[in-house]
Amino acid sequence: MTLRFGTDVSTAETQYGTVLLDQRTGDYWELNPTGALVVRTLMDDGDEAAAVTALVAQFAIDRDRAERDVTALVSDLRNAGLLS
Repeated sequence: MTLRFGTDVSTAETQYGTVLLDQRTGDYWELNPTGALVVRTLMDDGDEAAAVTALVAQFAIDRDRAERDVTALVSDLRNAGLLS
């Protein structure tokens, strides 16, 4: 699944991760480096499996944990109405 944010969502890379701003509400989310990697992988036409593989390769976490984290982040973004 390619991740696409709504037109009212701005993203900015920082030295600490990624910041998402919902311009409709003024709410923002700060993603840590692992969250930023997941979002970047999904936005670059990767799927959730590719995001899991990227997490396992770059950070010292096991595959089960990475799968739970990716699923939770995508669910949170969807529930917040940030995805188009």
